[in-house]
Amino acid sequence: MSFHPCPDPTPGDAASVDAIEQVIVPRARDLGGFEVRRALPARERQMVGPFIFWDQMGPAVFDAGKGIDVRPHPHIGLATITYLFDGQIYHRDSLGSAQPINPGDVNWMSAGRGIVHSERTDPAWSLQERPLFGIQSWIALPKAKEEGAPAFVHLGQADLPLVEGEGVRARVIAGSLFGKTSPLQTASPTIYADMAMQAGARVTIPAEHVDRAVYVASGSVTVGDCRFGEGQLIVLHPGAPVDVRAEESSRALVLGGEPMEGPRHIWWNFVSSSRERLEQAKEDWRQGRFDTVPGDAEDFIPLPGE
Repeated sequence: MSFHPCPDPTPGDAASVDAIEQVIVPRARDLGGFEVRRALPARERQMVGPFIFWDQMGPAVFDAGKGIDVRPHPHIGLATITYLFDGQIYHRDSLGSAQPINPGDVNWMSAGRGIVHSERTDPAWSLQERPLFGIQSWIALPKAKEEGAPAFVHLGQADLPLVEGEGVRARVIAGSLFGKTSPLQTASPTIYADMAMQAGARVTIPAEHVDRAVYVASGSVTVGDCRFGEGQLIVLHPGAPVDVRAEESSRALVLGGEPMEGPRHIWWNFVSSSRERLEQAKEDWRQGRFDTVPGDAEDFIPLPGE
């Protein structure tokens, strides 16, 4: 991870370079022909609002008969949000959920005190070349909800508000933004939106939330007087609206919300405000005390190093 060097700024008529608090450039990792870029957690910063994990999956194209194949694994103390631009993932979990997710849909899985899930390509869907491109993120849960009951919610593309105008199509995934509110019920104040922007289009990110960031999934954008390319997470200073301008046809995501009431500990797939709780989760997985995934109970990912 590293900071993006900004050229010498000149005063602008919108947000200046002072609007930028931090920029994180994730390192790309090749997982056998499938690229992942992880922006959070980073050495420079653990969270943006409640977002504690941010992975860009792809873009990739799987050969016929191949696809994503993430075996059953556990989570505690967090909620996962899966959002795709292209392709499909089949989700199963220990609650009995079995749900394909397609572009523009959202899967919200709250782990609470413990859940197990798998993410695979449906064999029937992988008989020909298939793309995959999207974002998987984790939301840290407030202390009062860390040990809550696990839950799963799927919302289709048509359920999420769409804001259109002046070269921008923005889908509000969570929270309220651009005058629209998502029906997704989050555990704490959260904003999350997907913006498809034509070259020259401009949007203003409002100042209501303390933590805000813009992630460039494709293309390039200008924030203040700095231009940023794909794969960069631009963390904004709080307290003032910030303009984002597309320099070419681009896709950018707005994320953030209110900070957690304290730092979080993270180990493997576990997040908690308590180190002791992480140790308990490790032992619970080691001893087989988590529930299994109906229809996908024959396999699992062991603890790292075991």
